[in-house]
Amino acid sequence: MGLYDRYLAARLRLSDADLPETVALVITERDLLEQGAYRTLEDCFGWAVEFGARRVVVYVSVLDEGVVDTLRHELEAVQAPRGIAVRGPDDDERADAPIVVSIGLGGKYEFATAVRKLAREVEAGDVDPADIDEADIERELVFPVDPDLVIKTGGERLSDFMIWQSVYSELYFTDVNWRDFRRRDYLRALRDFQTRQRRFGR
Repeated sequence: MGLYDRYLAARLRLSDADLPETVALVITERDLLEQGAYRTLEDCFGWAVEFGARRVVVYVSVLDEGVVDTLRHELEAVQAPRGIAVRGPDDDERADAPIVVSIGLGGKYEFATAVRKLAREVEAGDVDPADIDEADIERELVFPVDPDLVIKTGGERLSDFMIWQSVYSELYFTDVNWRDFRRRDYLRALRDFQTRQRRFGR
């Protein structure tokens, strides 16, 4: 670990500001084709745990659904410091593990699936539409977490991921591509997070 990395780590630990308990990473399928991409992912899980994250969520945006099975196989083999769960398109089982990876399961699909489930409950007479609130929707989501920090590598582009859960998240964009993402880049994101005043929509 270089001197600059140690400096950043010391600043983070000495600060009175909070560190994110839930971190989300947004990468692409092309990122995972780069040499060393999965090792970087394993390292990033370690950095997150080292600096206090209780949960990590990774969204892999996918253009070619034909690669989903291959990506799932590779991601399920990733060494993680805590339990890992992988979800792909059409999955609707909740992912409650400390580390969760979504392969192309976007926020629009996730939200629409939650609404359909609630609609079936209304149709069956189990739920009064007037009683449905935010908690009911959140109960049906695949990813039941609200990220404190969302890190997007490779430029300032939003993605279709956790559109409900990340409404009050702090967004951090970096031009650094995933293949070049290092410990210092993760620490910079945390340092930026510490300097922000979170308002949670207020």
